[in-house]
Amino acid sequence: MEALYTYFYKTPIGYLCIEANDDVVHGINFLDGIEHPPEAKVPEKYPVVLEQILKELDAYFSGRRLVFETPFDQNGTVFQKEVWSRLVQIPFGKTISYLDLAKQLGDTKVIRAAASANGKNHLAIVVPCHRVIGSKNDLVGYAGGLWRKRWLLEHEQKFTHGVQTLF
Repeated sequence: MEALYTYFYKTPIGYLCIEANDDVVHGINFLDGIEHPPEAKVPEKYPVVLEQILKELDAYFSGRRLVFETPFDQNGTVFQKEVWSRLVQIPFGKTISYLDLAKQLGDTKVIRAAASANGKNHLAIVVPCHRVIGSKNDLVGYAGGLWRKRWLLEHEQKFTHGVQTLF
């Protein structure tokens, strides 16, 4: 059985729990209501993939990284993986609606299924589900909380277009 490493990463909007093995990142999820992360068994040396994602997250939060290159993988259905692959294509600082996402998938009738798959994403920020908004340009649905979604979108806008407020 392959080792799974857990790392708690402090961001400006709370802790992320990052899970990775020696080859890929499997999960990046916000921890709610935690001022200090739980104690984790710290290995002598983390795998390169974990060190890489930590550097990339540091660069993202300082506005120096627009795209993530760390290998990642998450379990899901064929449809969920297709949705997640579309999310990765949304450029830094841009948003699309759930309807736009459904259209990209080839059928506007899959809008609810696409939204459900979006909500099952377990690679926060790296698979940028926060970049999907409502058809009326409103903030809707985010597992990390709407306040974090707003923060992430405004953070990206700040480095794309200068300081401004979206919502």
